[in-house]
Amino acid sequence: MYLIGDQPPYAEKLINALQRIPEQLLQGLAPCGPPIELDAVADLYQHIGNNRIYLLQSGLLHAEIEDKPIFYVQEGDLIGLRQGLNTAPCTYKSEEPLVLLPFDREALFKHIHASSQRQEQFTQYILGQAALMSDAIAHSRPPEVRPVTGFQHFPAGAELIRQGDDADHVFIITEGHAEAFVEGIKVGDVQKDEIFGAMALFTREKRSATVTASAPTTVMMIPKEQFLALMQSNPRIAHSLIESMARRIDLMNKELTHYKQAAK
Repeated sequence: MYLIGDQPPYAEKLINALQRIPEQLLQGLAPCGPPIELDAVADLYQHIGNNRIYLLQSGLLHAEIEDKPIFYVQEGDLIGLRQGLNTAPCTYKSEEPLVLLPFDREALFKHIHASSQRQEQFTQYILGQAALMSDAIAHSRPPEVRPVTGFQHFPAGAELIRQGDDADHVFIITEGHAEAFVEGIKVGDVQKDEIFGAMALFTREKRSATVTASAPTTVMMIPKEQFLALMQSNPRIAHSLIESMARRIDLMNKELTHYKQAAK
């Protein structure tokens, strides 16, 4: 996948990282049928089914959202993962022959869920794709009506989220580093590629910590509705993510308790 028009450096780095994931996800999983060969198509889904996921082996697809060309799907990309992303309908077109390798949707998700590493890679892949598309859609609209989504840049010292605020996005650091504070006390670090800000979406409570950039930082911002729809469509990944966040919260609580005891 790559965006139409000039690609900012943060998008190019993310796209290059995401492009390597499908091959890793599919390793050890057999296709559910022979390759599908198609000529130029005006709407890909008029020729393929919705119950499968496809690896684009050859060709180039143009993706349109709201009748606007937004991005290309290139060789090595997966097609059919958009279900559950709660995004605008997407039409795939091609002006050249295509070769698609089909995989059974249920078998693929079982294969992903059988490995914690594949679960993490899949979460990175689908959230990264969602952030890129949100960013592309936002930039296709006039500046005065662009939503706050996609990618945001923060200088060192800037607050990414604030304790007590409403939660309307999930964040993933793509460049930089941040620190988490509770009641002004540092309780942990937020590293590159780490998801943060999601627990408040699950609990529907206010932000439990303030996260501040400790260096110039770029983050992906996933809207709440889009993130929750993704988790509902992939409950095993949601369960794995909640477990990971629970462990992190436990460490933060221990750090906070240790600090308060030391301060007495």
